[in-house]
Amino acid sequence: MVRLAAVNVGTPTLLATVRDENVWSGIRKEPVAPEAVLWLSSLNLSGDGQADLTVHGGVDKAVYAYPSEHLAAWSEELGEGIGPAPFGENLGTLGVLEHEVHIGDIWSWGSAVLQVSQPRWPCFKLALYRARADVQARMRSTGRTGWYLRVLEAGEVPAAGPIEVASEDPARVSVRDAHLAMNDVHLRDPDLVGAVARHPGLADAWREPLLERIDRAGSR
Repeated sequence: MVRLAAVNVGTPTLLATVRDENVWSGIRKEPVAPEAVLWLSSLNLSGDGQADLTVHGGVDKAVYAYPSEHLAAWSEELGEGIGPAPFGENLGTLGVLEHEVHIGDIWSWGSAVLQVSQPRWPCFKLALYRARADVQARMRSTGRTGWYLRVLEAGEVPAAGPIEVASEDPARVSVRDAHLAMNDVHLRDPDLVGAVARHPGLADAWREPLLERIDRAGSR
């Protein structure tokens, strides 16, 4: 079982103005009431949304989960209280971490069915949201990324949880493995990068740069 510390949603708001350009984002989210029951579609929880669909959201990133176990360390490292949904996560989870969650794992939540699809790779909007220029590098260096899930079957989901891990993917390629593969820009571990890139449950947006890296190495 995966317990839920919080379920958070939010629609796009003005995040910042950078060089006279307004930056809109759905990263700013608030927790829903524990007794709430939400509709989870193939793209979003009800009440949730993204501003730039070219890089955020979509079927492979319908739900973003983040381990609540990481939050105390973040608060200490950043030297501040980090508040609700500090990284724009939809689900604040309890009981599983990146090395224990696998690409392709199937989760059952209420009447919905989800599948783990990729780690998070933060963009500049996280830095704007946290008002910390170093937060992207910190997340990538620590591997405390959380993970995205696609929705295999839409349905009603209780904010109180729990979520059942209906099946673990037999390949056992963890979210942490996928993160390490993306960080392996010089292909020091080609076996790991290949195993991640060729996993059928991996999101295409994560797979394609890894396959390109493998192809470049093969052509040298």
